[in-house]
Amino acid sequence: MEKLIIEGGKPLYGEITISGAKNAALPCIAATLLAPGEHVLKNVPNLRDTRTILSLLEELGATWRREGATLFIDCSDIVYSEVSYDLVKTMRASVLVLGPLLARLGRAKVSLPGGCAIGERPINFHINGFERFGVDCRLEQGYVEAFIDGRLKGNTVYFDQPSVTATENLLMASVMASGTTTLKNAAREPEIGNLIDMLVNMGAEIEGKGTDSITVHGVSKLHAAETKIIPDRIETGTYLIAVGAAGGEAVIKNCNPLHLPALIEKLKESGLALTTEDSSISIAAQTKKGHELKSVDIKTMPYPGYPTDLQAQFMVLMTLSNSICVIKETIFENRFMHVAELRRMGATIKTEGNSAVVSGNGRDALSGARVMATDLRASSSLVIAGIAATGRTEISRIYHLERGYENLVAKLSNLGARVWKENE
Repeated sequence: MEKLIIEGGKPLYGEITISGAKNAALPCIAATLLAPGEHVLKNVPNLRDTRTILSLLEELGATWRREGATLFIDCSDIVYSEVSYDLVKTMRASVLVLGPLLARLGRAKVSLPGGCAIGERPINFHINGFERFGVDCRLEQGYVEAFIDGRLKGNTVYFDQPSVTATENLLMASVMASGTTTLKNAAREPEIGNLIDMLVNMGAEIEGKGTDSITVHGVSKLHAAETKIIPDRIETGTYLIAVGAAGGEAVIKNCNPLHLPALIEKLKESGLALTTEDSSISIAAQTKKGHELKSVDIKTMPYPGYPTDLQAQFMVLMTLSNSICVIKETIFENRFMHVAELRRMGATIKTEGNSAVVSGNGRDALSGARVMATDLRASSSLVIAGIAATGRTEISRIYHLERGYENLVAKLSNLGARVWKENE
């Protein structure tokens, strides 16, 4: 097992090119199950999670090959509809194959999902939606078993709260259902828009992209298509916060600033200088006396609000600020596990329920320490803390990072960070 070593205290300068979005690639890969033929997905990051879902498709009978950042996936010979626990346990997004398997085969058996330990994240929204389509769903021995005789039946589904994976799953299930489906209070994340683009490319009829009311007019069949994965807004935000914490200047290329409205506004409020272009963001962070970071409160919310996947990273930035701020987590109930590790590095943070009070102690607040990653985004927050801290930081259990950040060590090294891997 490997660990990450960081010698901190050095500002970052240069350029970073953002990879394709993991959270857009995963549902789009799952969507290839809907139609036979060779699908082409461009700008797909090579990550542990994307490799896992490709292995899952192989188990179902698909074949694939990668050429650089382009995937060629052929789902002509899908004959199996059961997905084992060994694959699903490492990644919650594996549940996304339920929708397309039901739409194409009328049956599916998928182990209950795993992934990061950041909360319960039940799949009742998925199951309730499938049942609205006429599907018989059963939970037995750790598996979701679902089947229907004939086509799914379009219906109206209302989400009690927006759910990204449930919206994606029911979208894929509904595209070949008979009649019309309306998803109300649906999630609006850009990754869902990317999936809608792919489904439309495949012949689906969908209205309401980017809104919380999506209407699907079912079609009898779909065909293979080509789609480009959008840039990863969470990777973009992570590197923006890293430069803000370490100091320096950088240009984040191949990104979409329109996908990060809340973060960009909060970074500007904290005193950082940001300039946006169509596909890049420039950031400058002064660390000289007189250029202190201002404390800024955040509250995580569904898109276009502040993203929960950038909460841990922003918390690190606020430990370096000049005052007290409150960070409220409203999406997941167990997403402050990074707090204990940040305290080991000198951070002053108190938690109560779903709120964290961060007492900023200035640019010199953090010092290197041995810490342990607990989930994907907590891992990246510890990397940012290590880069901003004085001294040496060792981060264990970095396999979490490899689920969501492509070439992280190389990209940070290109900015001048002193970071490398070693065996435990």
